[in-house]
Amino acid sequence: MSRPTPPTYETRNWPEYNQALKRRGSLTIWFDPPMRWDGVPTGRGGRQQAYSDAAIQMCLTMKVLFGMALRQTTGFVKSLLRLVGLDWTVPDFSTLSRRQKTLAVNIPYRGSKGPLHLLIESTGIKVEGEGEWHARKHGGPKRRVWRKIHLGINEETLEVRAVEVTGSHIGDAPMLPDLLGQLPLHEDIGSVTADGAYDTRKCHDAIADRGAQAVIPPRKNANPWKTITAGAMARNEALRASRYLGRALWRRWSKYHRRSRIETKMHCVKLLGQRLMARDFDRQVAEIQVRIPVLNGYTALGIPVTEAVG
Repeated sequence: MSRPTPPTYETRNWPEYNQALKRRGSLTIWFDPPMRWDGVPTGRGGRQQAYSDAAIQMCLTMKVLFGMALRQTTGFVKSLLRLVGLDWTVPDFSTLSRRQKTLAVNIPYRGSKGPLHLLIESTGIKVEGEGEWHARKHGGPKRRVWRKIHLGINEETLEVRAVEVTGSHIGDAPMLPDLLGQLPLHEDIGSVTADGAYDTRKCHDAIADRGAQAVIPPRKNANPWKTITAGAMARNEALRASRYLGRALWRRWSKYHRRSRIETKMHCVKLLGQRLMARDFDRQVAEIQVRIPVLNGYTALGIPVTEAVG
């Protein structure tokens, strides 16, 4: 029996997408002359902040984009400001390091035309330490350390809407309620799609509390839950549907294949660096969070619109 011919896809908005790809290489998209560069008085005693959070975030954005150390970042930003004709002062490396620990990163995003369809996934990223081969061969000084990135993206716009950073000892499922908690309560959530690791009572209850549909494949050895909650009832319905249709047909019927888009987004996150440069946890969180506005900014410039042609 011959295999079916896979469909061929064609990009329908290639001229617009081509211009968006060119704009991604422009440094001017990260500089906004009307932005508040100087710090805002807090009204409290003590020394006031000389630079706003937007200024610190912009400097750290340059650091993430080009993989530079803090000292090189200050010189790079200073030269860019001179080229664009702005006489702003630049924070030194010690100021950037201190403010990075407590920085509240602003993550811009665009709203959906309809209900939000959220895709959830997590991945690990290296921090420090020798690799397994080097440690086994030469006796590396430390074990390799990992951090886990938990993301939630908008299936329509492909923009990151929620992000959490934890240690490698934290599982995937416990972080889903926290990701949902980052979304405004008034926002309509249509569905939440995740893999089988999120097939837990807390995850289904958290999704049901937001009035959303859970698209989570039940485990292969799953049994119906006896608890009577909205999340348990929805999960039992999915279990009966997957047994009746079969797992392959259920995935197609529930549009579970949409989850592949967040796998691509995870790859984009790691394109900005396979490891974290910061050494303490709070700065590592800020370093990862700074990557998100960069990715959302690139996505807002334009993404390809593909359609099957055969």
